Amino acid sequence: MLRVAVPNKGALSESAAYILDEAGYRRRTDSRDLTVLDPANQVEFFFLRPKDIAIYVGSGELDLGITGRDWTVADLAGRRIATSYPNLVLQDLQGRGIQADVIRLDGAVEISIQLGVADAIADVVGSGRTLRQHDLVAFGDSLCDSEGVLIERRGSERSDRARNQLVARVQGVVFAQQYLMLDYDCPRELLDEAVKITPGLESPTVAPLADPDWVAVRAMVPRKEHNGLMDRLAELGAKAILASDIRSCRAF
Repeated sequence: MLRVAVPNKGALSESAAYILDEAGYRRRTDSRDLTVLDPANQVEFFFLRPKDIAIYVGSGELDLGITGRDWTVADLAGRRIATSYPNLVLQDLQGRGIQADVIRLDGAVEISIQLGVADAIADVVGSGRTLRQHDLVAFGDSLCDSEGVLIERRGSERSDRARNQLVARVQGVVFAQQYLMLDYDCPRELLDEAVKITPGLESPTVAPLADPDWVAVRAMVPRKEHNGLMDRLAELGAKAILASDIRSCRAF
């Protein structure tokens, strides 16, 4: 049975839970559950601290894990800095030649300023809602830009069905989040121009309509570009232009 590590809390935990749910895997019903068994998919999920996931996967105890990958480091000067990531903060300060008192807290670092424990905090920020609730404002460059990644232990069996199924499903959900499905009616005489606007991944789907002078077109388009593409199609003469979310996709 495939053994997979999943973050047990934080923004990455929420996004990982969403992806796995969309991929058809069982969700834990209680946030205190440390494991979830999914016999139908031959997977057992272990809910761990994000910091520990790479250790367990790297040691070979677990097969796969969803965790964060660090990209860049920078920022912060002076005084008392409260954080749950003291090593990262100290590394950044030392690189800048800045002397500061770094205070390690395991959580709820936002309240440390109000209590007079710290002058500033260094913490993970998603939407920024928690900062605003405590009348805090982010400043300077980020210490670390991170993204969620799926990691794998060395020597993992690439022919394992449960492993390949999970990877394909997660890839399908993540890929689908980057695209929308665009449907529209197009005058047949303008089809070639419309296809240039929405070529799709391989080729758009074109179907005849009751009116022989019109066709229905369906194509996947990049989510970030869909409004501009809809504008261009409307200017061309397309009608009934609809954009729909894609929950999952096997495009590779």
